[in-house]
Amino acid sequence: MATEPDRPLVTREIAERADAHRRYNEALTALDKAIQSLPEWPAAPPPYDEQMLPAINDAWKILPEGGLSPTWGADKAWRLIAPIFERQMAFNAALVDHLNRNAAAHRETHDAVSRALPATRESLEALSGFESLLVQFLQRITPLAEARDRETHKAIEELRNVAEVAQRAAVMAKREIERLATAPSSGSVASAAPAQPAQPARPAQTEAYKYLGFEDRFRGSEDEIRARLADYVPYFDGAANVLDVGCGRGEFLALLKERGVTAKGIDLNPEMVEACRARGLSVTAADALETLRGMPDESLGGLIAVQVIEHLEPSYLSDFLQTAYYKLRPGSRMILETINPACWVAFFESYIRDLTHVRPIHPETLQYMLHASGFGAVELVYRAPIAEEARLQRVTPRPEHFGDSPADPVTELVSAFNRNVDRLNSRLFTFQDYAAVARRS
Repeated sequence: MATEPDRPLVTREIAERADAHRRYNEALTALDKAIQSLPEWPAAPPPYDEQMLPAINDAWKILPEGGLSPTWGADKAWRLIAPIFERQMAFNAALVDHLNRNAAAHRETHDAVSRALPATRESLEALSGFESLLVQFLQRITPLAEARDRETHKAIEELRNVAEVAQRAAVMAKREIERLATAPSSGSVASAAPAQPAQPARPAQTEAYKYLGFEDRFRGSEDEIRARLADYVPYFDGAANVLDVGCGRGEFLALLKERGVTAKGIDLNPEMVEACRARGLSVTAADALETLRGMPDESLGGLIAVQVIEHLEPSYLSDFLQTAYYKLRPGSRMILETINPACWVAFFESYIRDLTHVRPIHPETLQYMLHASGFGAVELVYRAPIAEEARLQRVTPRPEHFGDSPADPVTELVSAFNRNVDRLNSRLFTFQDYAAVARRS
């Protein structure tokens, strides 16, 4: 495993940003949970009773003025109870004096509490509201940060694409310099060659790396292509000497190799060829028709060309099909996969994106050309269906929408609409690719 200093700067920054996002979300969640809720609020104190002190001041005396006369009761009894009454009088006097001296402070405290309770409640409500607004503000920062993050990711992806193209250009330039340095000079003039059918243009050395990058970006990853091409492998079980025309990055050759089927590939793009050779695959940079013409008749155990024939001129394609028929052994198969122009989505989103495409080929046209070249059995296999959710949707009205008669206007409208939807789906949203599987009888 790579240590931290060994990690690429961009990867390290992405990891750090993801960690920062995680910590931010955790802090925001904690802040949201910490918003204060108002406690159960105490009731305001009762109004201060201003009549309480005068009543206490008048009630503290429990003996009449001048005390009790001995004639009030027996002399002996009076001597016993008089001190008790006198002490009670003294206590009452002290208590009333204390209450009188603290009455002002008590009144002020009561008034302060009466004013403080509403003010405190108002402050706590304002604080709770501020905390809620703060969380909302931080939550609104998140989409803004995510938008900026998407912009950053897009810029990084564009930077990676530019760097990848630049790296391929550097490798191509180095290889071309080495080739020019070692190539022998020749002043001889080549003899005139007989006219040949139009061939697909070989990609210039300075342009080959660009198309490899185009394949990587738009066609799909190697794992995706392997998964798509795996369905073709059983057609070549038990075969030998299979030719993959326009093998690209070599995904199908690798699948055949894993299956124990001997195969080799050709491609006009030298960058593709180098990529395949780096993986230990048998691939050469060569033209398809020239390669087939140089082979003995009935020497091939199978042939496959995936997303190739749309790059060929009609005359070249016709010669290619006829020559392939002669080179295939009886009973062997040839598979030709191409974009399905009968699917408008495939035509407008896939076919016209690639500037190297020459002409779309209708499935029935290719089937006829194969029959005309001698192939007896030609099966059309449609692939890559448009997802159901991406198709036009039919109307399914509720029962109450229908009238009592089949000729009801609403019923007729729904039926006509659904028929049109089905017709458009059969044109626009069918299968994006198809393969013609031809067998030499």
